[in-house]
Amino acid sequence: MKFVIVFNNNLLLKMCVFIFCCTWLWGCAGRNTIPTDPDNICTVFIENEYWYKEAKKSFEKWRIPIPVLMAIMHKESKYQADARPPRTTCLFVLPGPRPSSAYGYSQALDGTWEKYQQETGNWGADRDDFGDAIDFIGWYCLKSHNQCKIAINDTYNMYLAYHEGQGGFLRKTYQNNNYLKKIARDVEQKAKIYSFQLASCEKRLNDRGRCCLWPF
Repeated sequence: MKFVIVFNNNLLLKMCVFIFCCTWLWGCAGRNTIPTDPDNICTVFIENEYWYKEAKKSFEKWRIPIPVLMAIMHKESKYQADARPPRTTCLFVLPGPRPSSAYGYSQALDGTWEKYQQETGNWGADRDDFGDAIDFIGWYCLKSHNQCKIAINDTYNMYLAYHEGQGGFLRKTYQNNNYLKKIARDVEQKAKIYSFQLASCEKRLNDRGRCCLWPF
C-alpha cells in the first residue's frame, strides 16, 4: 500500500510539473504573438494578459494612460516584435539601407534606446520585448510631458513629440507636415476608441489577474 501511495504522489508531481511547463511555454510564446484584432484593446489584452500586466505597470510607473501607450505602439509597429522601417532601393531594384535604426514594438532608435537604458538602469531591456517597449513609451511620453508641457492624455501632441523628438516638437518641425499631423490625429482617435473599449473590460482583466497564477 505504501508503494502505491508513493507512486501516485510521484505521478501527481510529474503531472503538476508538466502542466506548469506547458503553461509557462504557452505564456512565453504568446508574448510576441500579433493580436488577431489589434483594433480592439480588449481582445488584445484578453489574448495576452502579460501585455495588460505590463501596460498597467507602465501606467503606474510613468502615469501615461494605457490607451495612449497602446495607440502609439499600434501606430509604430502594429504590435510586430521585430518591426523595422522598409529598406530603400538602389537603382529602383537593389535593396538599400533602412532609413533609420528604428526597431521593435516601439520603433525606438538605437541612441534613444540606449538613453532609456542609462536613465532607467534597465540594461537588459530589448526592443522586441513587449514589457520593455511599453515601459520605454511611458518613459518617453513622461519626458515629453515634463519638457514640452504636454498633458499626459493629449495623444495628438504626445505622438508628435514621439515622432519628432522633444526638441523637434518645441521647434514645431511638424508645423508644415500635414501628413504627419493627420497621422497624429489618427493616433488620437485610436486612443479614444481604446479608452472606450478598455472601460468595458478592465474590471474583467483585473479580476482575471487576481484569480490566476501566471508563471512570470
